[in-house]
Amino acid sequence: MPIKIPDQLPATDILRNENIFIMAESRASTQEIRPLKVLILNLMPKKIETETQFLRLLSNSPLQVDVELLRIDDRPSKNTPTEHLDTFYRQFETIKNRNFDGLIITGAPLGLVQFEDVLYWEHLQTIMAWAKAHVTSTLYVCWAAQAGLKLLYDLPKRTRKEKLSGVYHHEIHDPHHPVLRGFDDTFLAPHSRYADFSPEFLNEHTDLDILATSDIAGVYLASTKDKRNVFVTGHPEYDAMTLHNEYIRDLGEGMEPAIPINYYPNNNPDNKPIASWRSHGHLLFSNWLNYCVYQQTPYDLEHFSEDKFTRDEN
Repeated sequence: MPIKIPDQLPATDILRNENIFIMAESRASTQEIRPLKVLILNLMPKKIETETQFLRLLSNSPLQVDVELLRIDDRPSKNTPTEHLDTFYRQFETIKNRNFDGLIITGAPLGLVQFEDVLYWEHLQTIMAWAKAHVTSTLYVCWAAQAGLKLLYDLPKRTRKEKLSGVYHHEIHDPHHPVLRGFDDTFLAPHSRYADFSPEFLNEHTDLDILATSDIAGVYLASTKDKRNVFVTGHPEYDAMTLHNEYIRDLGEGMEPAIPINYYPNNNPDNKPIASWRSHGHLLFSNWLNYCVYQQTPYDLEHFSEDKFTRDEN
């Protein structure tokens, strides 16, 4: 089934050229079907690139998904045209009285910034608190996972001395968990972060179900028991060249970054990278949409109630 996005969104032509099933608003409005309402809070600098990556993963589902894009504030962006933001992105004030089936909060290049020094930290706290009463399931990606764990569990920020960058092997811990349904016993996924997520640390400070870990990268997937909050510490949405572009950027800024692990053939940056995590990313998002969102959300979003999920767990 398709994702529904605005007719003129730049991602439209990119995804159509990849033979991905998308549906313009004009066509979707004639269908008598209840699409899932998914909101993407895009915190990444290159918003067009990021929104395209997430839309690509959301498209690979039998469910019709109605996607809306949310910006954290109205500050001008250095990497995204103002016209694009004004045309395709909502302000929180315009959606705060609505309910959504799903919310995705993207990563952000803030791994070395203390939470209280993040310019939009208070606003992000407001949105995450709002989601408890207005969203069936929230997916936190990379830096957003660290921010979500801080706000939900007051989890202290832990930072690695060296940036974790590359494609790492992971093992699943509960093959029967809905989020992991259909996963191989081991799989590859990219990471690009300073945050440190050790299984022991999360077990000590939270009651999360730890779903997948890496010996090197630590916890990759975790979920609250009601599946209303799912944390992904890596970047399953990344394109084949995203880690390369970050590596070249960091070189240009004189940061002397390490070559991303298990990424370039023969560990040579002159060789074109191979995306070895693509099928994993699609399956993860399909499972989240189906089991965490679709199977739990009310048919009528106007009747959304946080109490429902509490009762279902008891």
